[in-house]
Amino acid sequence: MYATMTYTGGVHKHYEMEELIEDLGGFILQKNKAQVDISITIAVPEEDIDKIQQKAKELLGDVEISPLASTEIAVIAPTLAHQHLPHASCDIAEYLRRYGTKTNMIGLARGAGKGISQISKREKDIAEEHDLAVFTLGSFSDCIRTKKFLFEDLDIPVIVTGSPTDLTAEELSCEAYVPGFGRIPYRLKRGENIRALRNLAETAEDLIKKQRELLEEDPLIVSPVIVKIMLEREIPEIAEIVAPMPIVSQLDGVRVKLPYDEYHEKIANVEVEGYRLGDVADIKQSKVFDGSTLIKIYPESSII
Repeated sequence: MYATMTYTGGVHKHYEMEELIEDLGGFILQKNKAQVDISITIAVPEEDIDKIQQKAKELLGDVEISPLASTEIAVIAPTLAHQHLPHASCDIAEYLRRYGTKTNMIGLARGAGKGISQISKREKDIAEEHDLAVFTLGSFSDCIRTKKFLFEDLDIPVIVTGSPTDLTAEELSCEAYVPGFGRIPYRLKRGENIRALRNLAETAEDLIKKQRELLEEDPLIVSPVIVKIMLEREIPEIAEIVAPMPIVSQLDGVRVKLPYDEYHEKIANVEVEGYRLGDVADIKQSKVFDGSTLIKIYPESSII
């Protein structure tokens, strides 16, 4: 099993960390440079965590476990109006990124109001392309209860946030409810806000951990991390993508920011650990980004 970690330190001699990761049979999932600092999200064998920690100490950097790395989370607000964005929803999305995940913000076309709120089929499909969804709702218990139809039949785990403390996950038909948010017209910087954000991150970690445990019972034929690396090696056009994170890793697949119509056959023919990728994964048009390709890897039980 691989452990996902984030190394932060100076640009000077960071290549020594990259060389160690390669020597240990690990992978670099993401690398961000900011002037003289660098942040590297990595995946290494669990038995080699101490070696990474020792090298980080030698380079005067920091390394910590990133339990949400190689996941993609949707942060969904009822609307794009000012009462729902950009305060609480943006801060939630940004805070979760600190734990290694990739977040996408979604505003429903008609989510506001108890009488007219709704979620379309396309919006559901977009949400279900993620590993987890966080619905950022409002300040009134009755309103939140009324809107549970927005997420109760989604085929992914759902966390609901709101201001009331008298709600439960059971009555909302979701995996978890985290209070302490709601319609907040300011940045989440106060003590109670930080505690609520930390609670939300821990709840997300627990749900992702449960999903990983389920995957261990019926493992994927090939690892999404390996698929990501092989795609980068075999398809040179990926290196030319100017968008951030050309390939996004998920629990059971990857999203590639290449047009499906033009590249799906080339992607399908990539060889991963002795398999043709098209034979061990469902390759389809992504609805999250126009011109992207979604790859969902089959579990071992699908092999006949």
